[in-house]
Amino acid sequence: MADTAPSKPTACLAMADGTVFYGAGFGATGQTVAELCFNTAMTGYQEIMTDPSYAGQIVTFTFPHIGNTGVTPEDDETGNPVAAGMVVKWDPTLASNWRSTEELKEWLTRTGRIAIGGIDTRRLTRAIRQQGAPHVALAHDPDGNFDVEALVASARAWSGLEGMDLAKEVTCAQSYRWDEMRWAWPDGYPKQTAPAHKVVAIDYGAKRNILRCLASAGCDVTVLPATATAEEVLAHNPDGVFLSNGPGDPAATGEYAVPMIKTILDTTELPVFGICLGHQMLALALGAKTIKMNHGHHGANHPVKENETGKVEITSMNHGFAVDAQTLPKGVVETHVSLFDGSNCGIKIDGRPVFSVQQHPEASPGPQDSFYLFERFADAMAASKSVEA
Repeated sequence: MADTAPSKPTACLAMADGTVFYGAGFGATGQTVAELCFNTAMTGYQEIMTDPSYAGQIVTFTFPHIGNTGVTPEDDETGNPVAAGMVVKWDPTLASNWRSTEELKEWLTRTGRIAIGGIDTRRLTRAIRQQGAPHVALAHDPDGNFDVEALVASARAWSGLEGMDLAKEVTCAQSYRWDEMRWAWPDGYPKQTAPAHKVVAIDYGAKRNILRCLASAGCDVTVLPATATAEEVLAHNPDGVFLSNGPGDPAATGEYAVPMIKTILDTTELPVFGICLGHQMLALALGAKTIKMNHGHHGANHPVKENETGKVEITSMNHGFAVDAQTLPKGVVETHVSLFDGSNCGIKIDGRPVFSVQQHPEASPGPQDSFYLFERFADAMAASKSVEA
C-alpha cells in the first residue's frame, strides 16, 4: 500500500522567539495573541477554560485525554470561556459522560475560542519551564494558509501581562446576590436558605465554585464589581469581606483595589479572606510586593504546607504572579508555602481575622484538603459577632 501523504496543518502556534508549531485546528477560526502557560491537571479542562484568572493566556494541557467528558453548563466557572485558546496533544476525543450536553469542539466554536491539537506538548512544556511563559500567536485556518512572519511579529509586539489590569475586563457589571451551594448528588446545586453571615465578595474574576463554597459555609453573599469602594462595601453592613481570584498583574489592579482594602482594614475589625489575586491584593494593601514568576503555577497537584501545623495540602494552583515573602511587613505572618519552590502561598495579620491564600481551596484537588479555609472564615465572622454582642 502506498504511503498516505500527511494532511495539511490547519493551525499554527508561533512563539515570539520564532519557534513555530503546526497542528490540527479546532474550535473557532481566526487568530489570537496571549501568554502561553501549561496546566498539569488530569481533569477539569472546562473549569480551566472558564476560569476568569486565565484571561490573556493560552493554556497547554499536559494531560492528553482532552474532550472525553464533553461539556456541561453546570461546570462553567463563568458564563463563557475566558482563556484565549487551548493547546492539546491529541485531537479531542468524543464525549463519553452522562452529564455531557455538548462536544468540546462544538463548545469552543460556539464560544469563539481557538484550539490546536497534534502538538508535542511535552516539548512545549519543557520550553515554557526553561525559558519562561512566552508570548505567542495562535491561528486556525481550515485552508492552512498562514503568514508565519506576521504571526511571530504579533507575538513579539504583544505587551504581556506585566502592568496589565484584566480584572476590570472580567468583573461583573453590577452587584448581585449569590445563594447557590456546592454540588451534591442527586439534586445538583442546592440553595442556601438559612445563612448565618453576610459577606461582600469583591469580584476580580470570581469563580462560581468559590461563591458556592462561601454559601455552603453559611454565607449570604453579595458580589460587588472589582472597582467597588470601601463606602460601597460597608453600605451592605457585612460581617466579612471576601477578595476573589482574578487575572492580570496584581500591581495594576491594586491601583484601585488597594485603597479600598486599606480603608476596610484601617476603619473596621471585619474578617477578611482572599484567594489567588485576592491574596495578592491583601498583601499589597499590607505593604508587601508581588513579582512575576518564570512560568507560574497551574495544576491540581501542588503541595502546600501550612506552617503552623506542618500539614501538607494537595491544592489547585493558577497564578503567574506571587507575593514576595521577603517584603512582608512586621505583624504579617506567612502561613503557607509551596513545597515545589518555596514561594509564598498564604498570609495573615497577627492577632486579627484577616488572612488569604494563593491556592484555590474550592477546586477539590485533595479533594477536600483546603475546604477548612471557608469554615475558618465563617468561624471568624461568628467570633467577631459574639465579641460585638
